[in-house]
Amino acid sequence: MQYLPLILTVALIHLLAVMSPGPDFVMITRNSLVYTRKSGIYSAVGLGLGILVHITYCLVGIAVIISRSIIVFSVLKYIGAAYLLYIGVKSLRAKPAESIQVDQAAGAKDLSRAQAMRIGFITNVANPKATLFFLSLFTLVIHPTTPFIVKLIMATEMFIVQILWFSVVAVIVSHRLVRSRIARIQHYMERFMGGVLILFGLKVASEHTK
Repeated sequence: MQYLPLILTVALIHLLAVMSPGPDFVMITRNSLVYTRKSGIYSAVGLGLGILVHITYCLVGIAVIISRSIIVFSVLKYIGAAYLLYIGVKSLRAKPAESIQVDQAAGAKDLSRAQAMRIGFITNVANPKATLFFLSLFTLVIHPTTPFIVKLIMATEMFIVQILWFSVVAVIVSHRLVRSRIARIQHYMERFMGGVLILFGLKVASEHTK
C-alpha cells in the first residue's frame, strides 16, 4: 500500500505523544484515584472524543486560521490554562476525609459517565499543546493531497489509541493493589497532582505565541 509508511509514521508519532506526560495523563491518574476505574476509563473516552475535534478542524482547514491568527490561538491558550488552573486548585483543596475507599463497593464516590467524559473532553480540547501537535502533524507530515480515506484511517487509529492507552493507565492506577498502597496518602497525591496541573496551566498561559 502506497500510504502504509505514512500511516505507520503518524501512528508512531501519535503514540509517543500520547505516552509522554502531560495534562491528559495527570487528569486520568487523578480521576482514577480520586474516583473509580470507571471514571478513569470514561475520562479516557472523553480524551478520545477531544482529539476528534482537533482532527476535524485540521481536515476542514480551520487549522490554517488558527495557525495564522494570534488572537484565536491566544484565546484558546488562555481557556486551556484557566481550566487546568481550576482543576488544579480544586485538587489542592482535597482533605483527608475525602480520600478514596480501597474497596469500591464500600461506597467510593464516583463521577457519572457524562461528567467523566466531559472532564476528559475539555482537558484535551482546551489543551493548546494538543492543538500545536495536530497543526504540526497535519501541516508537516500529512500532505494536502493525501487521500481523505487515508486521513480517515489515521484519524480512527489515533482515536482508538488515545482511548486504549489512557484506559490502560486508568486500569493500572485503579488496581486494588495500587490503591491499597496509596489509600492513606491519597489526598496528598491529589494535592500533588493538583500542583502539577497548576504548573501546566501557568506554563501554558506564560508561553508566547510565535
